[in-house]
Amino acid sequence: MRKIAIIGSGSWGSALGIYLANKGNAVSIWSFDEKEMHAINQERRCIFLQNAVIPENVLCTMSYEEAIQEADIILHVTPSKFVRSTMKQYKQYVNENQIIIMCSKGFEVGTELTLDEVIQDEIPYIKYGVLSGPSHAEEVSLNIPTVLVIASEYNEVKKTIIETFASETMRIYTSDDVKGVGLGAGLKNIIAFCAGIATGLELGDNIFAALLTRGLAEIVRLGTAMGGKEKTFYGLTGLGDLIVTCSSIHSRNRKAGELIGKGYSLEETKKAVGMTIESIDNIDIAYQLAKKYHVEMPIVNAVYDVLYHGLRPKEAVIQLMTRALKDE
Repeated sequence: MRKIAIIGSGSWGSALGIYLANKGNAVSIWSFDEKEMHAINQERRCIFLQNAVIPENVLCTMSYEEAIQEADIILHVTPSKFVRSTMKQYKQYVNENQIIIMCSKGFEVGTELTLDEVIQDEIPYIKYGVLSGPSHAEEVSLNIPTVLVIASEYNEVKKTIIETFASETMRIYTSDDVKGVGLGAGLKNIIAFCAGIATGLELGDNIFAALLTRGLAEIVRLGTAMGGKEKTFYGLTGLGDLIVTCSSIHSRNRKAGELIGKGYSLEETKKAVGMTIESIDNIDIAYQLAKKYHVEMPIVNAVYDVLYHGLRPKEAVIQLMTRALKDE
């Protein structure tokens, strides 16, 4: 049994807490929201996971110190735009014997850094890893079989996560490509948003399949330009996560895109989804990174114009379909 601190009481943080507590670990979840804390501690439920039950060995607290003290593993599970600000507040309670696992997906707004780079900036002495893969919180919270990847340059981190997470309902692979795993996790949300737009426009299965395929090509181009390994993007944290996020009714990124495709405004979409939409926060970053690394990303460019330049989704489709023809 280990003590696990989870920073973030949203759907993914709570799902991981439920899973790890059911394996016999002592779990402390930090929350910034008193309502969420009350739901976990008093009602034994997460407000974002209607069918899940919070085990008794899960405690939710609004104190960083209480959550982190004596923890063996710290799982960071906040929206990407809050990773640094949250880490600044709790790093004083972290010691060099603990490990931090980044479970958030995306980039830092303003700096365009990957989230592993934020860890290195804020807590340079800590051993860390990135946990990712095709994993909806709704399914993990119900103990439905799931396969994840732990990426780290530290063998002891990978060993600890395997020992802590692996079971008959969760398989864990390892990787040393921290950069590639993090990039796949962030970029796939953008393509899922575009898949939602295609669904909202009722474009059909043909375009949906083409979008995923060409979207993956864009992810590989930018991901490898930024230092990720090509094979990583064809694995669980690239292609695997892309499939589940683009295809599932659980995906808030796909849902957001679908609403945009149906004519909702950006503000109406955010209100309707009701949770953080990582893709919207990261489309501008991907657009800027594509220019910085001189990478061709026509799908990203098109959705950027939809969100920020008033391009109608149907016109964006026409633009993409009528681009100059070339070899695949």
